[in-house]
Amino acid sequence: MYRHRTTYRVIYGDTDTMGVVYYGNYLRLFEIGRAEMFRSLGLTYKSIEENGYFLPVSESFCRYFAPARYDDLLSIEAGLDLSVKGALKFDYRIYNETGETLLAQGYTKHAFMNREGRVVRPPGFFKDLIETRIKPAGE
Repeated sequence: MYRHRTTYRVIYGDTDTMGVVYYGNYLRLFEIGRAEMFRSLGLTYKSIEENGYFLPVSESFCRYFAPARYDDLLSIEAGLDLSVKGALKFDYRIYNETGETLLAQGYTKHAFMNREGRVVRPPGFFKDLIETRIKPAGE
């Protein structure tokens, strides 16, 4: 599995009245991790969409272990699970700043969709990215 880490500082708007990151915002943190993973590979969501493809979420899951709080620096780990067929599955782990405490983990599944709203096979540019940038590092 290919993995990428990025950091994120919790802003006040991420938290509830107790100063804890609101549970729904973890899916947004997952998205940040996924987007930054793509960016590290030289691909952006914007470029995917400019090529006529979209990656809607078809399934998501998050399990919470410890709270993140306002102004915490988080480490977001995103990974692409290549064992899943017929979908893209991204796995996530969110750690505290030191990486010692797992705060949450989960996954999202996505399909490639064209401009007409039909589910399609991954396009050639994405397959090339997997073959040249991800598989060699994971083998």
